[in-house]
Amino acid sequence: MATPPSRAGTKGVPRARREEQILAAATEEFGSRGYAAASLPAVAARVGVTKTLLHQYFGAKQDLYLACLTPVGDRLVAVIRAAVAEGAAAGPSATGPSATGPSAATAAGTPLLVLRAIFTALESRREAWFLVYETSLPPDSEAARRAAEYRAAVNRLAADGTAGLLAAAGHADPLDADALNHVWQGLVATLVRWWIKHPDQSPDAMARRCARLFAVAAALAPAAAQGHVPGNPPGGAG
Repeated sequence: MATPPSRAGTKGVPRARREEQILAAATEEFGSRGYAAASLPAVAARVGVTKTLLHQYFGAKQDLYLACLTPVGDRLVAVIRAAVAEGAAAGPSATGPSATGPSAATAAGTPLLVLRAIFTALESRREAWFLVYETSLPPDSEAARRAAEYRAAVNRLAADGTAGLLAAAGHADPLDADALNHVWQGLVATLVRWWIKHPDQSPDAMARRCARLFAVAAALAPAAAQGHVPGNPPGGAG
């Protein structure tokens, strides 16, 4: 998903278009290298402008990061919230738009809707996911505060969604809910990393792949799905 360097310079390019180019290049630089390692000269070189022009357009490095983070964070929270609402409205047996057949139905529902929404939102700039989870931001910066707000919003949606899945299956253990939330968020980050390494995979292809993987995972432990763990008698302590 690399952004090719621009050869247009600064003349004849409308300001709005130039800002768009800078934000695209900076999002890729920050997302792939992290805030601390990201280089403003590298961003400028990608666009074909000077570092001075970057400062004129967006200010300091933290300000440029915030300008990249805000649209990404807003969009991710919005699409995840919409996918959760869609799954809740459709009920626990809802299927993802690209999932077909009985095996897909096993892994269908809100999780697939959320994943497909995330993949679709990130399609044009996949590395943008990591702007929300950047750890090298100055701790007292506005960018760090905003990133923490986005993470908290995503975490609340994930916590509510995973707790809802467990409740629908008849499980109310809060530790189960907390563990599943952590597993889910780690899974999403891992899938995004894999997706970045496979740029030929479209959001639809990823949704279908996830449906297949979920179906296989469900088939691996049918006893656990019924509340029984190998080595423990039915009804025994988990």
